[in-house]
Amino acid sequence: MKSFKRTLLATALALLALPVMADPAHPKIGFSIDDLRLERWSRDRDYFVAAAEKLDARVFVQSADANEQKQISQIENLISRGVDVIVIVPFNATVLTNAVAEAKKAGIKVVSYDRLILNADIDAYISFDNEKVGKMQANGVLQAAPKGNYFLLGGAPTDNNAKVLREGQMKVLQPAIDKGDIKIVGQQWVKEWNPTEALSIVENALTRNDNKIDAIVASNDATAGGAIQALAAQKLAGKVPISGQDADLAAIKRVIDGTQTMTVYKPLKLIATEAAKLSVQLARSEEPTYSSQYDNGSKKVDTILLTPTPLTKANIDVLEKDGFYTKEQIGL
Repeated sequence: MKSFKRTLLATALALLALPVMADPAHPKIGFSIDDLRLERWSRDRDYFVAAAEKLDARVFVQSADANEQKQISQIENLISRGVDVIVIVPFNATVLTNAVAEAKKAGIKVVSYDRLILNADIDAYISFDNEKVGKMQANGVLQAAPKGNYFLLGGAPTDNNAKVLREGQMKVLQPAIDKGDIKIVGQQWVKEWNPTEALSIVENALTRNDNKIDAIVASNDATAGGAIQALAAQKLAGKVPISGQDADLAAIKRVIDGTQTMTVYKPLKLIATEAAKLSVQLARSEEPTYSSQYDNGSKKVDTILLTPTPLTKANIDVLEKDGFYTKEQIGL
């Protein structure tokens, strides 16, 4: 009898030690997001979860609250839950090599969402064409101020997208610099895309240049908002063209009011839906259709690039037509 019990116990322990088998019909997806406190990411989360659930997947969402160590811990937690795929919006694109390696060791696919994770063995990357976004930002400002002193307000130095945006911006601005039409009088990265830091940076830039800044190329709407506060204090809001990105509601209102020249609309429902579809395909060992490859320092990563839309006061109604905002929200 004792021998029988020991055999039962040994069998039970052996079964517990076996890895949980993936269920391709109902994949489990982890979604590790940089910072859900930002309006943009909460929208991505909602669209992603809705699209994944329609495909019979279950999503576990984590927010790193702009903390790289917290994000690493959360990815480890998702690995321990036995998810099939982890989708990551990295806070710091350069520190996830080991976390990704752990996921891959556990047989988990890894997707880089919107921002490219560097130096890691990720399976796929999905984003909007950020070089194109940078070109749109610079074009929008250059059309409004073809000559003068320019200040470049970059994104977070930890975000690879910030650098890709700058590359796009410079492809448009360099010919005007070479001709002597515009002069870059300053440029700075903004930690964590923080509007308060952007405000301080632009205040200092205005002081250093005796308010003689004719245009600001800001890399997103949050930093543009901080910059416009600094301009408003000097009665320059609406006089200095400034770009943005993300179509945040506050930015849309600034575009309508004329204090922000343009923003770039990236249909979040599109990227979130496509990312959910991509994740489920990877979980089910299906072959997604990619449009490009990006070298992340470790490998050439299969990539899906989506097309953004530049927005000015003239075509702001696109947001209402897309269901991104209501007419009442926009104030049309």
